[in-house]
Amino acid sequence: MNKRFIHKIFTAIIVLILALPIVAKAQDPQFSQFYAAPLYLNPAFAGSTGLARAGLNYRNQWPSINASFVTYSAFFDYYFEDINSGVGVLFMSDREGMAGLNTHSAGLQYTYQFRLTENIVVRPALEGSYTISNLDFNNLVFGDQINYQGIYKPVTDEMFNSDFRNNYFDVGTGVLLYSENFWVGFSVHHLLEPNQSFLEDDSRLPRKYSGHAGYKFLLPTTRNLSYAKGYREVSLTPTVQYKQQGQFSQIDLGLYFTYEPVVFGASYRGVPYKIVEGYPNNDSVILLAGITTNGLSIGYSYDYTISGLGIRTGGAHEISIRYEFFWGDPTKPPKNVREIPCPRF
Repeated sequence: MNKRFIHKIFTAIIVLILALPIVAKAQDPQFSQFYAAPLYLNPAFAGSTGLARAGLNYRNQWPSINASFVTYSAFFDYYFEDINSGVGVLFMSDREGMAGLNTHSAGLQYTYQFRLTENIVVRPALEGSYTISNLDFNNLVFGDQINYQGIYKPVTDEMFNSDFRNNYFDVGTGVLLYSENFWVGFSVHHLLEPNQSFLEDDSRLPRKYSGHAGYKFLLPTTRNLSYAKGYREVSLTPTVQYKQQGQFSQIDLGLYFTYEPVVFGASYRGVPYKIVEGYPNNDSVILLAGITTNGLSIGYSYDYTISGLGIRTGGAHEISIRYEFFWGDPTKPPKNVREIPCPRF
């Protein structure tokens, strides 16, 4: 199977996905530091550093109220230089709301990398995942537990099965195009629209579409020394992401300042042109700080809620940790230094 044939296969897949209709009823977990959760954002980021990489993500949304959302993520990816391929594994765990909806998933990703031009690289990708979810109805309150006087009865007369579990296989895809300073990507998750119902009805998980891009402006004070002496980056990076999942849509606009080894940033989440109950659809303003040293990157962000829910929810706290392993010949720069590196921060 030659490279030209592989290119044609992946191109056909991406064109087919772009033509698929958007249908939906629910939303996936999200990370404010979405580029710090690259494999969750787009499987085409698997192996994008040209190195081996491992990462952890933690998000606690609305911690001040009972209906909080807590999400964990762990990933590992590696680039196989000899076959121009990246492979990644992604594990997710999410707990939603008072009912204790627990969702655990594991995914395997593959991407093939090739040059579109001398300065532009393309990375189409595929992903397969398996999800296990369960729900605790004991945490819910039903209508028959409260009478007209507001008296609460601890036991409901509603009848449920003892096992509230749902397991399903799913497929996703994505593509990433980048040069040394810019990137643009597109991904689609839940291509199979699996049934997520715990009962005997049909409740399909909708496809999630994401378009994302960014550009890294290196400032004049950036010191580009030899590889042996090191490199200090000073840059401004604007980023954008648009997501659509059924009737839900979202825009993330961010600007990040890097003065290695530290990075500071701010972003906005919402769809201001989409009016909800007479008000602009604003969600939150996000502040971020991070540090990178010797391959280790640590980031913290806080979501300040600007929607009608207000700051009483406690906003959202998020922590990301990533480490890049510099394996191989220590006298030889890694592939992402010798060739076009995928911009990252």
